[in-house]
Amino acid sequence: MAVLTCALLRGARAGVVEDFNHVERCKDSLYMGTPPRGYLSNSFTKICQRYEDKPRYVTLYDPHRHIPIYSAYTFKKSDGEKKVDFPWMFEPQLASEKSSSNMESFPQSSSMHMNFEDTQAVLEDYADVVQYERGQLNPDEHQADPLDKAATYSLTNVVPQIREFNIGPWAEHQDLIRKRLNNYCRGKAFVVTGVTTTGHTIRRNNLDRVAVPEYVWSAYCCVEFDQNAPYFVRYKFPVFAAYGLNDRVNNHMVEVPLKNLEKFLKGRMDVDKNFQIFYSDCVPDN
Repeated sequence: MAVLTCALLRGARAGVVEDFNHVERCKDSLYMGTPPRGYLSNSFTKICQRYEDKPRYVTLYDPHRHIPIYSAYTFKKSDGEKKVDFPWMFEPQLASEKSSSNMESFPQSSSMHMNFEDTQAVLEDYADVVQYERGQLNPDEHQADPLDKAATYSLTNVVPQIREFNIGPWAEHQDLIRKRLNNYCRGKAFVVTGVTTTGHTIRRNNLDRVAVPEYVWSAYCCVEFDQNAPYFVRYKFPVFAAYGLNDRVNNHMVEVPLKNLEKFLKGRMDVDKNFQIFYSDCVPDN
């Protein structure tokens, strides 16, 4: 609780936070300023992902499995180019509440990584696992500003994805959604992308290090959209969702209405009956 209490005392400064109820605590990354509800575990940590002193997006993080449970962000119209020259970063406040509220690049010395590897994944966890790629829940390709793109390169925004899934169905789906929101969303688009977890784990030095999600899912909410869009697109607004099996085979992404995704996830995650990804299911009040 010390981390959370200290986060509250810091007021507007973010990093590890108690809630997302302030612009400086990433409230603007969430539809109606409201995060997904219904997660039963109290061991998850809320992170307002800050980079260069600006809040960028939200992550609910599991400091025991060393993966994000979800990241929530606002989609920015982009050309889909991936910036591969950014350094990977970590969240200092997961290790110490006295640390910086900005994500920071990993130190050059790998021995320094031992200072924070108890609470999060480090570069060594992904070094010798050729079957996995680092899958961003808030993907570089869904951002436009170079600093927003850079901020997606935190390992707290990454889960291990089977290579065939990452470069195939997952990459194709992210590009499909990018084009759909680019072309037909007229206002702000909010996206939540998350995982389910199983017993598969990346091990290092005979220790369980990073959980491998069984499924990866994503949902978007855009209440201001092109009403004249062709029907095959229009029925997927204001909200739609998808999930895929993180595996080498049978790994295609299945697009479904939001309620179908929530029902699917309720059977595979520790959530209550009121589990809800978007406030009021992304239905505007008017």
